This record gives sequence, C-alpha cells and structure tokens, in this order.
Amino acid sequence: MIEVSSLSYSAGSTPILHDISTTLERGGITALIGPNGAGKSTLLHCISGLEKPASGSVRIDGHDPFAVPHRQRARLVALLQQSPALVSRLKVRELVSFGRWPHHQGRPCAEDEAMVDRALTAFALTDLAGRTIDTLSGGQRQRAFIAMTYAQDTPWMLLDEPLNALDPRHARDLMARLHALSRDSSRSIVIVLHDINAAAGWADHIIAMKDGRIVAQDASASVLTEATLRDVFDTPFELLHHKGRPVVVAR
Repeated sequence: MIEVSSLSYSAGSTPILHDISTTLERGGITALIGPNGAGKSTLLHCISGLEKPASGSVRIDGHDPFAVPHRQRARLVALLQQSPALVSRLKVRELVSFGRWPHHQGRPCAEDEAMVDRALTAFALTDLAGRTIDTLSGGQRQRAFIAMTYAQDTPWMLLDEPLNALDPRHARDLMARLHALSRDSSRSIVIVLHDINAAAGWADHIIAMKDGRIVAQDASASVLTEATLRDVFDTPFELLHHKGRPVVVAR
C-alpha cells in the first residue's frame, strides 16, 4: 500500500499541499480529481519521490521513496508526467524499452525484451513498434508513453493527466485498457483526471482535492455525490445514471 501521513509541500514560499494523509490499497484505480491548482499533480510527484515534501512522510509498500536508491525506487513506482519530453526520431519500441532501464542498466536480456513485447501488446502498439514517435497520432503517442511506464513493471503506476488532448474515443479506449490491467492486484494505478465522468466510469476509489487539501476520499460511489462535487468545484452538478453507470453533468 501507499501511506501518506501529514504531508505538506511548498514551492518556495508558496504552500501547495496542507497536511495530506491518505492510504491507497493495492489493486484497482485510484483517481485524483479536483479543480486546477488543487495540488493533484504535486501530490502525485511527492508520492513518486520526485518532489520532497516540507514535512510528513510517504511509504510505498513500506519503503521511503526519498531514502531508497534511485534504482530501487524505480522498481517500486513508475511515474508518467504531463507532456513528457518527445524525442521525435525515436521508434516506438525504443521508447517503450526505456521502461526496462531500472532492471537491466543498459544490458537487456530476453526477459526485458519479453516485457517490452507484453507492453506493446497491452496497448495495441505491436504494429506500430517500428514507427517513429513523430509519425503517431496524439492517442497513439500517449499509449506509447504509458506502455513505457507499464514496461517498468512496478507495482504502482502513477499517471498525471494522461487523457489530456485525447478525443472521447481514445480517452475511453485508454481508460478501458488501464482498468483491465488494474484488475490484477499486482498492478495498481493512481491517475490524475480532469474528466469527472472518466473517474466515475472507471475508478475504484476517488480522492477529491481542493486548495491543497483532501476534501473527500472513499469508494467512487461514496465520493461522487452532488453535494461533494459542488463543494469541490464550486459549481452545481447533477448525478444521473445510464445503463447502470453514473454520469455527472454540470448545471
């Protein structure tokens, strides 16, 4: 599990996160939702060990990500940031192979190649493996970066707004793939989402944030109420259901 205790973070003299405490159990999808500036991405970065909090602690399966060697941390948790750096002439398979670096340190073996193959298959990229990144569509490119994160083969995948710039079909396809992968308890996904309906449709648990604090956290059905959403986003919502699934509509 991931345990966050009394975590606070500041950027220079500006407080960003305030006394955050939460526990993320293994398995499934946990979605971080909230308005712009709520601190969702910063919390994800602190959990990953990328940003060190001013106070408080993080434990990933019992390990302090700020105390373990980088290679060990990279085998505990994989982070995909917003707008990852794009190397235009890199081929898809080469990009996905970068995810294996913490394991082979430049000396890949058959096991590494097999994991890259599994990642390409999981994200429907096998036929695109020889293409360069700059020839892909936005949806294909995003799948390639997430496949690289998956190939890292960590128990925790942290994804920062992976649906950005994706059309509805590609966003749904990506969430369906992530949901299927997360059914295996050996792979847990924490994802920052601005699309509330993506969280409603696919997340098992939701953490709702506002002004650097957690407003609500629980199973998705418990968090996604009209009252909670109004408090988080400062706007009224109506909660509907279609074919057994919740649909959130801003009024």
